Amino acid sequence: MSMVVIGIDPHKSSHTAVAVDEAGRKLAQHTVPATPDGLLRLHTWAATCHPQPRWAVEDGRGIAGRLVRTLIGHGATVVWVPPKLMAKTRASARTRGKSDPIDALAIARAALREPDLPTAHLDQPALELRLLSDRREHLVGRRTAAINQLRWHLHDLDPALDPGKASLTGPRRLSRLTAALTALPAGVRRDLALDLTAEITAFGAQIARLEQQLSRQVTALAPSLLAIVGISVVTAAKIVGETAGIARFRSASAFAMHAGTAPIPVWSGNRAQYRLNRGGNRQLNTCVHRVAISQLAHHQPARDYRAR
Repeated sequence: MSMVVIGIDPHKSSHTAVAVDEAGRKLAQHTVPATPDGLLRLHTWAATCHPQPRWAVEDGRGIAGRLVRTLIGHGATVVWVPPKLMAKTRASARTRGKSDPIDALAIARAALREPDLPTAHLDQPALELRLLSDRREHLVGRRTAAINQLRWHLHDLDPALDPGKASLTGPRRLSRLTAALTALPAGVRRDLALDLTAEITAFGAQIARLEQQLSRQVTALAPSLLAIVGISVVTAAKIVGETAGIARFRSASAFAMHAGTAPIPVWSGNRAQYRLNRGGNRQLNTCVHRVAISQLAHHQPARDYRAR
């Protein structure tokens, strides 16, 4: 029996699926609501296309998680298709325009063209680390925005209150700043500055609790990562969460391509040339960059490698 690939374009309210044969010819399409009943109907429809189809889902952060977990729970094989790969496949097709069925068709054809895409699987510890890391980053972003607002108010109230290049995240400095602001004459700007100081303090406490939780889980899951110079608890948690199971990659080279660290050949003739990879998982790529910068600053073997 010939192979059938089902590509899915996932969304918050609905999922559109397109089935193709091994030559990439469209066989059927189906759209279901993104509900438990809709996912069950999707699985039933797929059985009419092929007893054991290969599923391909666009790697949409946070949108396709429940869909993929349901498919894996039914024993399906699911691969992740990067959005850039899907877009390139869609652009090379004869079909014009953009729609959910067109995108789902491009996802299925991209999975046919790239047989070594990473396979999705259930990894609850990695998922938890990813959720905790995302939450921490969100809080750090909100704290940074609050600090930027506070600095403008401090500049207007009294420039001497702004510590300049020093951080405004430490509890002691924030406590001293709160006392100094309280001593100023009452006013709207002073009150706003006090509110922002309280927000920054609250954000810092939440971030600290998340980092403690990350530390406990990462220490148990990946002690070998923490032993590498330049990898902190936050970086290790991000690597484990974004990798979502290293066993799903067939080789170190496949993981390097996924992380966007594999060089891209850009030459013809006899002189080999390469450029940096701008694709792949940019979260993992950022982690690798962060580790490299840390090692160049604090690890002599890394400095020797750069010198060579």
